Formats: sequence, structure tokens, C-alpha cells
Amino acid sequence: SMLMIGGFLGAGTPEALVDALVSIGRTGLTLIANDTGFPEKGVGKLIVSGQVKTVITSHIGTNKFTGDKMNKGEISVELVPQGTLAEQIRAGGAGLGGILTPTGVGTVAQEGKEIINIEGKDYILALPIKADVALIKAYKADKAGNLVYRLSARNFNPIMATASTTVVAEVEQIGEIGDLKADEVMTPGIFVDYLVLSEVKEHG
Repeated sequence: SMLMIGGFLGAGTPEALVDALVSIGRTGLTLIANDTGFPEKGVGKLIVSGQVKTVITSHIGTNKFTGDKMNKGEISVELVPQGTLAEQIRAGGAGLGGILTPTGVGTVAQEGKEIINIEGKDYILALPIKADVALIKAYKADKAGNLVYRLSARNFNPIMATASTTVVAEVEQIGEIGDLKADEVMTPGIFVDYLVLSEVKEHG
């Protein structure tokens, strides 16, 4: 499965859902995430447990297991500049054919990618990224699935919710329909398939 997991170095990561996935033991996953977390926190647990076959990410430095497994050929790592990764996911959710970015032109980041010249400047065509499942974290929801994020937990979670076929949101509170004001909603419930109430509090 292609799996997106929200969060930024653990902030805004659905820890209870990650723990559940670790306990299930499903292997061969393609993980799409901003980073690979820490060995004992966030998506890093999936790396340590050997459940990830491929990871598409912008940073692996905080989890030594990712680099070790990559060097041993146990895991495939595709490093993508952080802003480019975010925009590729956003493009996937918006139904775009990709984005043009100058970031990485003339480096290994452009290998195997189409280069488009516009008014004398080269851009990499970065294709949209979508997933089968997104696991995201929000602060609160109503029973219609409308979501509100708290502080820095509003990082990759909202865009991942739009770019995945099935979205599971871990939340700290679930209220009745109408409890959330319209201008308070950050992810409309139309994008959310399942809500999981968690006692894991987000302090990011």
C-alpha cells in the first residue's frame, strides 16, 4: 500500500494509529512522510519494525535506522526537497498534472525527471503524489468528520487528507454536528472516512 502519514518530526503525527499499524505487522509499505521520525517516536517505529519497503521523504537524519537500512539495501529511500514534497502532495489532492520547481535543478534531484524551460529558466516537473491511505492527526472533529488542527500539528495533515483514497483521522475530541463553526473547519469532512478517538494529546 501507498501510505501517507502526517506530522513533522513527531508534531502532528497520529501516534495511536502508528502504534496500531506496528502491532498489525503489515509489511511492504510505501511510506510518504515529511521525515522518518525518531526510532522510538512517530513513523520511525515503522522503519525500526521493518514494515516499510520504500520511503518518500525529505529528511532521514533523526532516525539512524533509516540510513542503516538504506545502506544495507533493506529499504529504498527517495529524498525530495521538503517544499517540493508538500507541493506534489497538494497537486495530487487538487487533481493537477504536477508542479514546476527550480529547486534541485543541476543536482541529483533532477535525475530521471523531465526538465521544462520557461523564459530561459529550467524547472523540474515534479509529478503529483497520491496514496491509498492517509493516517492523520487532528485536535478535534465533529461526527461529520470536519477537522480542526492545533498549532504546528497543522503541517502535512491537511494536504494529505486531500490526496488519499481513504483517510483515517486520529482526534482528541469528537463533537456533535454543528459544534464547529464553519470558519473553524480546516479539513472538510468530505475528505475524512474514519475517525479514531485517541488519548494521545498533541502539544506541538
